[in-house]
Amino acid sequence: MTTHWSKLKTNRTLKSLYLFMHVAGMSCALLFVSLPVHGQQKNDHGQDMPWPQFRGPESNPVGTHARLAEHWSKTENVEWSQEIPGRGWSSPIVTGGRVYITTVTTEGKSKPPQTGTEYSNEYVAELQKQGLPIEEVIKRVTERDIELPNEVTLHYFIYSLDLKSGKVEWKTEFHTGHPPGGRHRKNSFVSESPVTDGRHVYVYVANLGLWAFDLKGKPVWNTPMEANPIYLDFGTGSSPALAGDLLVILSDNEKQQYIAGFDKQTGKQVWRTNRDIGGKEQPVTRSGWATPFVWRHALRTEIVTVGPGDAVSYDLAGKELWRMSGMAATPIPTPFAYEGLLYIDGGRGRPLFAIRPGAAGDISLQKDQTSNEYVVWSQARGGTYLPSALAYQGGVYSLTETGILNRFDAKTGKQSYKTRIDPTATAFTTSPWAYNGKLFCLSEEGQTFVIAAGEEFKLLHVNELDDFALASPALVGDRLLIRTERRVYSIRRKT
Repeated sequence: MTTHWSKLKTNRTLKSLYLFMHVAGMSCALLFVSLPVHGQQKNDHGQDMPWPQFRGPESNPVGTHARLAEHWSKTENVEWSQEIPGRGWSSPIVTGGRVYITTVTTEGKSKPPQTGTEYSNEYVAELQKQGLPIEEVIKRVTERDIELPNEVTLHYFIYSLDLKSGKVEWKTEFHTGHPPGGRHRKNSFVSESPVTDGRHVYVYVANLGLWAFDLKGKPVWNTPMEANPIYLDFGTGSSPALAGDLLVILSDNEKQQYIAGFDKQTGKQVWRTNRDIGGKEQPVTRSGWATPFVWRHALRTEIVTVGPGDAVSYDLAGKELWRMSGMAATPIPTPFAYEGLLYIDGGRGRPLFAIRPGAAGDISLQKDQTSNEYVVWSQARGGTYLPSALAYQGGVYSLTETGILNRFDAKTGKQSYKTRIDPTATAFTTSPWAYNGKLFCLSEEGQTFVIAAGEEFKLLHVNELDDFALASPALVGDRLLIRTERRVYSIRRKT
């Protein structure tokens, strides 16, 4: 995408990167443990953990309870709602009948988010038309859309809510001070989602630190992190992942990219592998916002990462297993597995890939190739910018940030349809989820578009919450937990 900002920042493109992941975060972004299909992650006591991480126990958010609600509003089928002060685009996680969520409050004013991804570029174009010098344009855009560390003092919190009532059981402030880097105002300072093993809750704030808490809010350990610069001070979004006793983080930044494993009992670093990817395309960036995915299959367990330009997989000791080029320069969506295959979203304008287990070395597709020994299929423009893809009932669904929905056959990659969800559906960060034969797509404006699953597109109805939304939800039994900018909602059928 050609932008005015790219001309100002050495061919860098200003994009509203926020995960969410986490989007998403930002990124999102995603803290993913791949389990056998239809399996459920269990804690150290052998008990089920309903939603231990971003995008759920299988990193593919599909509900199985027949009574999950299909209709809701701010009053219809709302079991409870709880206001959460501050802002955070991290997703709620659930274990032991409690909901855990992070947030940041700001002393003084906080720059508010806005729907869409192009408003910074549009502001640049407007200022250029006024004939302002480049230095002044950069200054004004930064003043309006980037929140720099010296501008704010922050209070970082983790909350525990009762799953059945939404009552705040406890909250703990785990850090206070200036952030380690800036953020685009679409992002938050806690877009990384927590993760739990059922005994502790692990919180990661990129470039700041790792924290472990027991389920009553008592701090167990804290491991500070070095602060590394992120592209254009957009902020961060890659969540941590649990792999047995390892807590894994991925840090793609402008100084030194790395992936590292930490002992979840003590917080001590077990290994760290530096990486050198990206910087070969426009925009020239080495930062990333995608969450690592722990892929367990019959052959081995591996940690799959998507970074700028390349996807790289590692073993549990941090040794590289395979890599594949073709990713976007600004990676956000997380990988996931479904019925024996790994699915990698290459990012906006890039392919969607299906990978079989056992790969080694460089498995990149050559020019004009769509498959090879390990790439089962690829769809040239099936990738998306912000939301991660979803696999459900034999189909893989990918949703663009502008509301275009694609469906592909999960085994063959054959495209079933590509369509705009609705004329009013134009801004999406939250990843889709599914249950009871339906797909759910939550827009930034708080509208959830409910779509029939299958090879033919059919919009069934729209649910309204009327609040800004970027975080991905949690599905816990017959409850749907949705985080908006101001509240957490428990959606549950009343009849």
